[in-house]
Amino acid sequence: MCDRMMATDPDKRARATRRFERQFDAMERMIPALRRPLTAIRARGWWIVRVPVAIIFILGSFLAVLPVFGVWMLPIGLLLLAVDLEVLRGPISDLIVRARRRLATWRRRG
Repeated sequence: MCDRMMATDPDKRARATRRFERQFDAMERMIPALRRPLTAIRARGWWIVRVPVAIIFILGSFLAVLPVFGVWMLPIGLLLLAVDLEVLRGPISDLIVRARRRLATWRRRG
């Protein structure tokens, strides 16, 4: 039983990573102007920049009462953090899928 669970865990992580990458690709197709920044954000050597910026964005989202800061900073910070933390990739890709579906529904109504 334990061997079977261990075999599915890497598969699950790999699936979550592939789905996360597909969501980035979909965002690039939806908004072509974001292609270059999103590619740069995902570059391997940039973790040293991504993690502190993600933490700053997440902390800045708690200062939503100030004019520049806001709740918009939380999803961006989590997205940046998910690039480096496998644990966040599944939940963040789920949120991206939900947001894309709601945006599509909103566009159809309008």
